[in-house]
Amino acid sequence: MSLALEILVSLLLLAGGGFMLLGSWGLVRLPDFYTRLHAPTKATTLGMAGLLLASMIYFSVSEARLSVHELLITLFLLLTAPVSAHMLAKTALHHRVKVVDRTQGKPLIDCAEARRPPSSS
Repeated sequence: MSLALEILVSLLLLAGGGFMLLGSWGLVRLPDFYTRLHAPTKATTLGMAGLLLASMIYFSVSEARLSVHELLITLFLLLTAPVSAHMLAKTALHHRVKVVDRTQGKPLIDCAEARRPPSSS
């Protein structure tokens, strides 16, 4: 493998690992469910994409054939992570998960709660 490809793979691995570390740190440090939801869906997804692209480049060059497994996994991950995050957020709204007062989207949550019919319980 050439030096340029080794540097590219190394940079993708370092960037992917850095994004995953940031996403994991955000998952631990952020105050409520809605803000914690952004860490794994944004940073960790981008980190996994970087790791998988580095793997795809490495194995495509070392085996002298195109390795599409990692590309398919990356595409699936990038397509499904936003959908799953949206479904988690809607479920949290439905179950009235509490938010921290300083959360920026609080007026939107209040507006959604005002439109919801009163619960029977």
